[in-house]
Amino acid sequence: MTESLSFVTMKEAIRTIVWKDASVVLLDQRALPLEERYLVCKDYREVIAAIKNLAIRGAPAIGVAAAMGIALGMLSVGDDSYQEVARQFDDICSQFAASRPTARNLFWAIERMRSRFSESSEELTGGPGRAAGQNGSSERTGHGENGLLRIQESLISEAVRIGDEDIEINIRLGQNGRGLIPNGARVLTHCNAGALATAGYGTALGVIRAAWSEGKKIHVYADETRPVLQGARITIWELMRDGIPCTLITDSMAAFLMKLKKVDLVIVGADRIAANGDTANKIGTYNLAVLAHAHRLPFYIAAPVSTIDVSLADGSMIPIEERDHTEVARCGGMQTAPAGVSIWNPAFDVTPSELITAIITEKGVIRPPFDAGIRTFY
Repeated sequence: MTESLSFVTMKEAIRTIVWKDASVVLLDQRALPLEERYLVCKDYREVIAAIKNLAIRGAPAIGVAAAMGIALGMLSVGDDSYQEVARQFDDICSQFAASRPTARNLFWAIERMRSRFSESSEELTGGPGRAAGQNGSSERTGHGENGLLRIQESLISEAVRIGDEDIEINIRLGQNGRGLIPNGARVLTHCNAGALATAGYGTALGVIRAAWSEGKKIHVYADETRPVLQGARITIWELMRDGIPCTLITDSMAAFLMKLKKVDLVIVGADRIAANGDTANKIGTYNLAVLAHAHRLPFYIAAPVSTIDVSLADGSMIPIEERDHTEVARCGGMQTAPAGVSIWNPAFDVTPSELITAIITEKGVIRPPFDAGIRTFY
């Protein structure tokens, strides 16, 4: 369902996704920059579709969307046995887990919602066994409908908390990273790691916003980010909205821009960071890391700790999503490649840790060796 809801965005801040009136309301990023359009999702399957079709995108934002979507899905669950309620909850979580494979925050948020479900069930039943419906229990949840209601309210509260915390995390991340951007810096960024990739404020753009807000003169170059043009459509829209000086370039212009000494540093977001610091981000990020290294420019990753996946030793273990080939064959709704052409469309690439200068998080700035720095956060 599409509606015009001006409360979601304000000049002072952008809220990408909110919980309102038992619905998940999100800014439809497919319509930007030409239209500010909002989706009001009243069914959790609509939230899953929004994640898959990029109406909402960016690892932290996907995590918030999943949390709110799970809470939304549980509103349609009846007061059945513990076993049946738990089964339906698990099924909803599994559907969200299958929506996109690369973003670590998606799975982190699902894990938080699973923990909250277990905790709230145990609070009602007095023990983990009954909450999960073990031993074939057919008892209903807690105190009948009131018991299920309390579980639902607990999940809604947790989902809203995840969204609010994300904004607070981004603000702290921005504060931690602003010192890495000198006054007068020309900054190059890729894809969109701004407010629209999060619940609000942003990661890479959050660092830029923090530096800008303290009075530093900054100029941002954003490459268009083929094939879906998140840089051209979304990052530039955010920067212009905030009045931060910016210039749009095509992806293929970055090397020449660096050669002309018009770039002082590169800062990007992340979708998943392995234990050794290898980082998956939007396809084309690896290109910029190699170019920055060749031109002796700092290359920074900005991401919350929740994006780090310590279960993966290195980037070779990060699952890489391959998206619909029509994203490459078409641009702006028009066919730009011959019909029947073979197409490869990975959505992400992996930048080796040795090309990364530092990883900026809400807990501090991690510098090489990254494995040691990352361990201090766990």
